[in-house]
Amino acid sequence: MPGSSLRVPTRSKPEPFFGKLARIGLIVVVSCAGLAWAGLNAKRGAASDMFRDIGTHLLKFETFSPATSAATLDGIAAQHLRGCDVHAQRALLLLEIPLAYAALQSGAVQEFDRRGRSLEDRARQALSCNPRDSLVWLVLFGLHTGRGQVDENAFDLLNMSYETSPYEAWIAGRRLTAAVPVILSAPEPLRERILAEFQHLVRKRFTEMPVRAYLSAPPAVRTLLQASIDQLSAKEKEAFAAALKKFS
Repeated sequence: MPGSSLRVPTRSKPEPFFGKLARIGLIVVVSCAGLAWAGLNAKRGAASDMFRDIGTHLLKFETFSPATSAATLDGIAAQHLRGCDVHAQRALLLLEIPLAYAALQSGAVQEFDRRGRSLEDRARQALSCNPRDSLVWLVLFGLHTGRGQVDENAFDLLNMSYETSPYEAWIAGRRLTAAVPVILSAPEPLRERILAEFQHLVRKRFTEMPVRAYLSAPPAVRTLLQASIDQLSAKEKEAFAAALKKFS
């Protein structure tokens, strides 16, 4: 394997979680149960549609202001959202990730812990309804590494993300951002998987995320990535070089 002569540490310095979103009520007036339920469902339906629209924008790497994200997450609509409304819950995960990241970057430990617990609760709920949601497995992996837990359990979560969505560009770019910083600590089969996805994105001309991962990587990791680049065709190397020049 490229770079196999490198010593694999048992634990690498955790990188901040990447540029990176769960909770229903009881009707007590029996005589109005029918009307109340219909009204609640209508409101939930509108909220679900709104969150789906938000998720669509976020999956395109569009962003919302921290104030807007926090207000949305803390709002009544989010709190009364069905746990198994998978698409809406995914949108809330994507909204909360940057807030957790900002707290981690600023050293706001209590806020990061609060956002982390919220993300983990939402993610576990989503997986109980849809255990093949690759993004949610990736969110849990990111939470582990953000807390400095670069261990077997964390890599099991990353492996589940690969198992449930291999080589899909919409998730692969995000996965690469989270996986490359800790690749030296990854088990050999998983390390090969990370490098294979890196190559796959370049071959499919989705070069921005591989280039950004390459530019931000420490020397030992860049050596591994360079070995993968060296295995590409001439045209693929040329495309990567052009993207590298653009983002350098």
